[in-house]
Amino acid sequence: MKVATVQFQHVAGDITANLAVVKNYVLKAATKNVELVIFPECCLSGYWHLRNLTREQLGKIGQNVPAGFACTQVTELARTYNITIGVGLVEQTTAGTLYNAFFVVNADGTWANHRKLHCFVSQHMDSGDSFTVLDTPSGVRLGILTCYDNNIVENVRATSLLGAQILLAPHQTGGCNSGSPDAMGLIDVDLWEGGASRYEELKQQCNGEKGRGWLLRWLPSRAHDNGLFLIFSNGIGRDDDEVRTGNSMIIDAYGRVMVEAKEPQEQMLVADLDLAMRDRATGTRWIRARRPELYTLLVKNTGNEEETRSVRFEHLDEDANTPD
Repeated sequence: MKVATVQFQHVAGDITANLAVVKNYVLKAATKNVELVIFPECCLSGYWHLRNLTREQLGKIGQNVPAGFACTQVTELARTYNITIGVGLVEQTTAGTLYNAFFVVNADGTWANHRKLHCFVSQHMDSGDSFTVLDTPSGVRLGILTCYDNNIVENVRATSLLGAQILLAPHQTGGCNSGSPDAMGLIDVDLWEGGASRYEELKQQCNGEKGRGWLLRWLPSRAHDNGLFLIFSNGIGRDDDEVRTGNSMIIDAYGRVMVEAKEPQEQMLVADLDLAMRDRATGTRWIRARRPELYTLLVKNTGNEEETRSVRFEHLDEDANTPD
C-alpha cells in the first residue's frame, strides 16, 4: 500500500485556508498514486490556541462529523481522487459536545471518526471513550490514535487487538514544555521567526532532544511491539507560543524508520508498505504468545489514576517560575 504523511503549519482558526493546504497535498498525493494520506492533529482548526478559547468561540470553529462543511469537503476530495484521507479538527456534536477529532474517509464514502482519548488542550473539550478502526476499500484495516493517546501503551495494544495493520498517529508535538525535565523542551519562537539566519539552529533543535531525539525513544516501539506500520504526521512551525518540530515519519512493522522529515519545513513523505511483513514481524508473533489470564491487573484502578489534563500540566506553573 502506498501511503503518505504531510506536515504543515496550520493557520489558527482558519478552516478554509487549512483546507486549501489539504487539497493541494491530496492533489500531489494522487499524482503519485498514493492510496492513503494523513495530516496532523487539529490541522483544520489549529491546535494550541484552542486552550485560550471560550466554549462559544470553540463552537464557531467546531464541525459536525460527517455532515459539516469541513468533512464534506474532505469527503469530496477522497471521492474525486480515489484516496483515503485523514484530517484533524474540532468536532461539535448536535448536542453541543466538543471533541478533538480525527476524521478519516475512504473514496467510497465510508468513514471513521476518532475522538482523542486523552484530550487536555481545553477544559471545554471532552475526551473520547472508544478505540477506532476503519477498513479501506482494499481491505486494509487502519487504527487511529491521536497524539497523547499514543503515549499510553495499552491504547496501541488495544487498537492492534482490534485488527489494525496500520496505525495513524496524527500529532501536534515536539517543542513543548511537557513537565518532564528529560523529555521535550521549549523551542524559542524567535528561531522560527528568524528565517534563513536562524534556520540551521532551528533544524538542530528540531532534530535534537526537543523533537526527533525524544520521539525516537518511544514512537518506533509502538510499531515494533505490536507488529504495526505507523504513520506519524506532525505540525511544523509556530503554534501560538510554541514551535512544533515536524519530524513526521513512516515506520515499518519492525519499528524501523522508512522515511522521515529531516528539514523543519512543510512537506509530504511517501512510502510503499509491504503489508506481508507483518506476518512474521516480532510484534505480531509476540501478540500470539500473550497470556490474557495474567493481565487482569491492567484493568484495575490503582488509586493513582488522574485526569489527563492534570497530569499533562502538573509542575508547569512551578517550572515557569524557575530561573533558567
